[in-house]
Amino acid sequence: MIDVCLLGTGGMMPLPYRWLTSLLVRYNGHTILVDCGEGTQIAMREKGWSPNPVDVICFTHFHADHISGLPGMLLNMGNADRTEPVTLIGPKGLTRVVSSLRVIAPELPFEIKCIEISDVEEDFLIPELEGLGIHAFRVNHNVVCYGYSFVLGRAGKFDAERAKAQEIPLKLWSRLQKGETIEQDGITYTPGMVMGEARKGLKLTYTTDTRPCESIVRNATGADLFICEGMYGEPGMEEKAKSHKHMTFYEAANLAKQAGVPELWLTHYSPSLNYPEQYKDEVRKVFPNTIVARDGRTVELKFEED
Repeated sequence: MIDVCLLGTGGMMPLPYRWLTSLLVRYNGHTILVDCGEGTQIAMREKGWSPNPVDVICFTHFHADHISGLPGMLLNMGNADRTEPVTLIGPKGLTRVVSSLRVIAPELPFEIKCIEISDVEEDFLIPELEGLGIHAFRVNHNVVCYGYSFVLGRAGKFDAERAKAQEIPLKLWSRLQKGETIEQDGITYTPGMVMGEARKGLKLTYTTDTRPCESIVRNATGADLFICEGMYGEPGMEEKAKSHKHMTFYEAANLAKQAGVPELWLTHYSPSLNYPEQYKDEVRKVFPNTIVARDGRTVELKFEED
């Protein structure tokens, strides 16, 4: 299972009642943070989640409302006696941007590893995440910007009867179940000899600061949850959304409809949008299972029952 928490839902600036958009993803004791604008530390503390287990921080782009909280976050993690390395993933220029920000956070008790996304789409498998894959895909903003999918595969069931029929030694069963290929007494045993077809895993897709584009629909397809920016909910904001390379609630809902996702959470609201929930009924006419999310909204994504 994967725990998902939308720490903040605001765009451009933090407000007394709305923190900047950032996301926490937890799996098997490890945590991924997506974006780290001003106030993200406070949003995390309000939720009661610690920054210490954050192994990976992914950045969508380098506008201040998505990265300016990084120095304080790193210092906070250092003050919590973290010593394990932290991996940062983001667009080209990440190393330079992080180095500049670290002028005010120069001494940390852990290593910073920067990985720059070099292609339009790219996959990352970070060993510390134990099988939770990260897929970055380019979206359409006024600077280079990426969305992310987090994918957790699920192996097929172990078939004990097949193992017995092939006279596979009992002591090898657990190793084969973990995906290991074993050679013993001149015989090669592979997981495929005892494992069924792969079962449906889990997928979360997150994107913000973008116009609607094909890459979002393609990457959100098959997601168990789609989190997408909705900068504007008010009628008549289409031209402003286009000029600023953002989205309306209704454009985000249409993407969710095209991708066939079971649920959409809206986020990254304009500071001028005081009560985004007042447009809930209208946006649900486009995509019925739309959630106009608030700060701290949390869900536990679980595997389907067999």
